[in-house]
Amino acid sequence: MQPKLSFEWLHACSGCEIALLNLGEPLLALLDRVEIVHFPLLMDHKYAAPQNDGAPLTLPEADIGLVSGGVAHQEHLSVLQAMRRACRTLIALGTCATHGGIPAMRNQWTTAQTLQTVLTAGNSEAGPSPAEPSLFLDRVYSVDEKIPVEVSLPGCPPQPELIAAVLEALLNKEVWASAPKSVCETCPTLRQGKARTSTRRFLDNADFNPDQPVSQMRCLLEQGLLCMGPVTAGGCGGKDTPLCLRARVPCRGCYGPVRPGGNQLLDMKNALASNGIDHRSIVDRKSLLRFSGAHGLLQPAGKRR
Repeated sequence: MQPKLSFEWLHACSGCEIALLNLGEPLLALLDRVEIVHFPLLMDHKYAAPQNDGAPLTLPEADIGLVSGGVAHQEHLSVLQAMRRACRTLIALGTCATHGGIPAMRNQWTTAQTLQTVLTAGNSEAGPSPAEPSLFLDRVYSVDEKIPVEVSLPGCPPQPELIAAVLEALLNKEVWASAPKSVCETCPTLRQGKARTSTRRFLDNADFNPDQPVSQMRCLLEQGLLCMGPVTAGGCGGKDTPLCLRARVPCRGCYGPVRPGGNQLLDMKNALASNGIDHRSIVDRKSLLRFSGAHGLLQPAGKRR
């Protein structure tokens, strides 16, 4: 009997699922080995929302489940809990699932403030109120804040080859264990040990010769550009140069912190200090948590721990 796979997406953009499709032909070989029992984004498989009789939502049982997106609404939570009950092994797929991702930037405001902003943005009059605002959770949670997971696979989105490697390992009944290096550890740029004393805007152009390889470009952090490489888990470039650095732009931190439970904001301020850069020159410090605002790291003003 073929192993059964189940997929769900919560507060997400479908980028992780598109990354899976970008595997191309290797995906077809992978799909020959499994049976997909639930994948709303690609197949018509409906489920009923929980009813007032208290009966929980149910989903097909599966050997491996993948969940992308964070948890921002009661329905997200119900679906996630159903996936946990139905799946023997559960993968948190993508940075929204592992660290909150971009949607968790709303955690710096209350739910009421968020809804007010979204529904009235650009309008002189208030827009329609959501049908059931009470169903919104107080903030955006990562998947592991609500249920236990066996594998966390960050990335915005994760590299297709990495998704395949995780699935291959699990199908072979192997334990997936990653020992992530930071983006800096996989970056080939030149380090001279002397940096600017203040940060430059992200949109400022780096100093480089387009006719030379990335390995001949000076470290962007030493150029004063706010590169999150020191505090961000690597993997976006596979075994090659990280993707942002290939484009000659600073790492934005989308793979989340290097160490489990890391705080990219505090770690980055320490990294800047070690490079002689004044962290007070950062225009928007909260943006250092743009991909990792779950786990209580981004909170409304007045609720700081």
